[in-house]
Amino acid sequence: MYQIKGKEKIFVYTGPDGSGRKTIAKMVATAFDMETVISYTTRSPRHYEKNGEDYHFISEEVFKQMETNQEFLESVEIDGIHYGIREQDIVDAFKNHDYVYLTLNPEGTEKLKKMYGDNVVRIFIFADRDTVIQRQHDRQDPDDAIERHMTHYDETMSYKTNCEYAYENFDSPQVAYQISELIESFLDRNLTVTDY
Repeated sequence: MYQIKGKEKIFVYTGPDGSGRKTIAKMVATAFDMETVISYTTRSPRHYEKNGEDYHFISEEVFKQMETNQEFLESVEIDGIHYGIREQDIVDAFKNHDYVYLTLNPEGTEKLKKMYGDNVVRIFIFADRDTVIQRQHDRQDPDDAIERHMTHYDETMSYKTNCEYAYENFDSPQVAYQISELIESFLDRNLTVTDY
């Protein structure tokens, strides 16, 4: 397992699908030159998703092979779909950055938290059920996918109290600004004051 050093931190955005986690994470990252670690998944890309940008889309066979090779730091299966984070991607991300971020479901988030404790900062992004459904319709997710996401909505929402920070996403730029201020406070905490 990768050993986190010094002031390295992993920020994990979690919350219901359609809450705007990825959008906000990307907005915040641009302000801080944060590196993202992209998960691997066996599901098919949605029409608006790009391979290598949203996920690494791979076959079941490739996923199983990677698991056999112990390449994943953590992996989960949800509704028959596999998701995993490759350890080497975390190592590479930390080569040039103190802060990396991921967008994960609560299962994956919890696994990372157990591994890295205080070095993982969980940011829960949420919206009410109707807003989440509307956003999924707006991005033209198929009905069966929306239905699948919504079966997990309450369970996902119950993870909110486990997270260090939670933000209701009515307005992505506003939330991104609040999270930027939060990350700024982490930067400030890492300043060492020396008296001359």
